[in-house]
Amino acid sequence: MTTLGDFMVTRGGSLNPSSFPNEEFELYSIPAHDRGGPDFTLGSDIGSSKQIVEPGDVMVSKIIPHIRRARVVGPHKGRRQIASGEWIVFRGHSFHSNYLRQFLISDGFHKQFMNTVAGLGGSLVRARPAQVKSIPLPLPPLPEQRRIAAILEHADALRAKRRQVLTHLDALTQSIFHDMFGDVRTNQHGYDVATIADISERVTDGEHKTPRRSESGFPLISARNVRDGWIDFENTDFVDADEYALLSRRIEPRQGDVLISCSGSIGRVAQVGERNRFAMVRSAALVRPGPTVHPTFLERTLASPTLKSIMVAHANSSAQANLFQNQIKRLPVLVPPLALQEEFADRVARIGAVVDAAKTTTAADDELFASLQSRAFRGEL
Repeated sequence: MTTLGDFMVTRGGSLNPSSFPNEEFELYSIPAHDRGGPDFTLGSDIGSSKQIVEPGDVMVSKIIPHIRRARVVGPHKGRRQIASGEWIVFRGHSFHSNYLRQFLISDGFHKQFMNTVAGLGGSLVRARPAQVKSIPLPLPPLPEQRRIAAILEHADALRAKRRQVLTHLDALTQSIFHDMFGDVRTNQHGYDVATIADISERVTDGEHKTPRRSESGFPLISARNVRDGWIDFENTDFVDADEYALLSRRIEPRQGDVLISCSGSIGRVAQVGERNRFAMVRSAALVRPGPTVHPTFLERTLASPTLKSIMVAHANSSAQANLFQNQIKRLPVLVPPLALQEEFADRVARIGAVVDAAKTTTAADDELFASLQSRAFRGEL
């Protein structure tokens, strides 16, 4: 056993990429990681100083720590490698990089990691490196680390293939949508065209003031919880009953409403299901369909590549992109006959049954993988 502090990089050096405007860097940022990055970006397009990293370094995100983000810096490909300050970096010759990465996403580490956090809530919560240093790390000999890492990486790859099934099913739904309704720009079927404001009962966003968080209660949804086609209730902040009552005066989401992520990552869309009671902050918007629009049709309309590209193009950019209510209200949409929308919703529901089965299998995979990780870091594999 050792501790993570033995490998934590505290003085690895930094540079300001803007001093090298024409140089292309290999940038490891949190958004790039979420997109499967890194990004390859000119120094002129990088706004602040970054830490210097090396091939084989292992990083864990200290921002929004309940989302498990860990990655290995890839082989050198001719560009200088840099990372945002939101990463805690580990470097050394006595650990295998993929072994450490697997440890940093394991349940055992995550529980200890969350005990190091501080902040007011949401994106302001960060893990404190000084406390992360003391987290113990089981460190068998390198050949054993490689063996354990190979087992876990293989199991992780199988989980990823299961998740790809969900991606393919979503693509099928979008393909059916395009076949039935076409595109609002070309309108090849000649449907009526309206705006979101025309066909909606309500368009709004969440609370603009910072809500008072609590340890439990009602979920508080922000842009990061609005995923493509679903709402992530596993990684939310909470508000108590009194704060929920205050926030509900602005809007109380109900079944059939459609949410849009409108700050930071623009244009993710999800429909509110039954029995989902929650509050919202400004970074999530809500569209409540009127009587001429089926909620499932509206959801898939807003999720279409055309509407998403329009939303991204219209988002205001300052420190981060933002999409505002008036911009959402002006979005153009097709209005086909309601009977055709209902036929589409029925086909989506049948695909949804397959999706639910795939999600059940994926959840079982996740449980088995967590058990495998636990055994691995107890020396039981």
